[in-house]
Formats: sequence, C-alpha cells, structure tokens
Amino acid sequence: MIGIDPENNSERENYKLLIGSIIPRPIAFVTSQSAEGVLNGAPFSYFNVVSSNPPLISISVQRKNGKRKDTSRNIHHLKEFVVHAVDEENVNLVNETAASIPENESEIELAKLTSVNSELISVPGVVESKFRMECVLEEMIELGGDEKTGPGADLIIGKVVRFHVDENIFCDGKIDPRELGAVSRLAGNDYANIGRIFSKKRPD
Repeated sequence: MIGIDPENNSERENYKLLIGSIIPRPIAFVTSQSAEGVLNGAPFSYFNVVSSNPPLISISVQRKNGKRKDTSRNIHHLKEFVVHAVDEENVNLVNETAASIPENESEIELAKLTSVNSELISVPGVVESKFRMECVLEEMIELGGDEKTGPGADLIIGKVVRFHVDENIFCDGKIDPRELGAVSRLAGNDYANIGRIFSKKRPD
C-alpha cells in the first residue's frame, strides 16, 4: 500500500483520490431560485441520506475562492430547493446544466428542461425526473477553506417535505431500482448505471 499525507497534497490531488475511490456516488440534480426569480439547476455528487426520522438529505457544494455557488446562495436566501434523481433517460439533459453560465440565466432553460410547480414550496422542480423531493433548509454549515479564501464548501442539510414518485417505478411502497434506472458519478467524465444487483442477509 502507498501511504499519502493529504497535508502534502494539493487540493486537486486530494480531489482525485476522493472522487476516484468513493464510487459510485449518487447524483442530486438540484433546482433552486434566485432572489430575482431565476430558476437554477445544477448536479452534485457529494450527496446522500442523513436521516429517515425526520427525512433529511445532505448536499455539499464546493465554493470557488471562498465564494458561494448559485445553488448555495439561492438556498441560503430562500431556504427551499428541490432534489431530483438522475437516471439513464435524463442524464444528458442534466449534464448540460453543469455548464458555467451567468447567474442571471437559467440552466433549466439552457437544457430545455420542463419546470413544474411544487406543492409545498415556491421553488419549481422539473418533470424529466422519475423521483424528486421538495426540501426546506434544515441547516447550512460552512466547512474547510483557509483564512485567505474563506470557507471551502457549504454542507446543506435539507428536510424533505414532499416526495414525488413516478407510478411506474413505485410498487408496494418501494421504488424498483431497475425501473428508476439511476446513474451515479465516477471520476472525470465517467458515469455508471446500477449494473448487477445481489443480496446479502444481515447477521442477527
């Protein structure tokens, strides 16, 4: 084994080790809305479940030179957002939203995604996802960085207030992983699908 001290690495070197080894990573496609009413959409693979009671999810959004990205800034302001599953059918459209565009332009419009009103929050979602969650901000935690640039990331904890599930993937209260067809992030430009599914009984 090779021992590597992250303190001696650049941020980019640590990034490559992390995203190359912590795989596959689920992808959150997040819609948020600016104070000016612009609907923003962006994918994030630093994403997971935090709790089921209450239902909480986490998204970590990296900053650039200490400056919040549009998604973090919008969520910090409005305290609402929508998280969507990324699947084999919508991944090409979602990938287009990763483009760098001015903050007064909408990635939803750029990718020609279709917005849909939420039921309990003001931020719309998109119809091109088989599963989405309306969320309200539970907590935003500033992490990392240094004295010169400021925080390096915003850890966003969201409370799910409404689930929206395509009836074709939902049976007996469960989501069929094959029908959902979720994709995950690897490193670089690579993605992965579910692939082979196998079961293991947990010990008593």
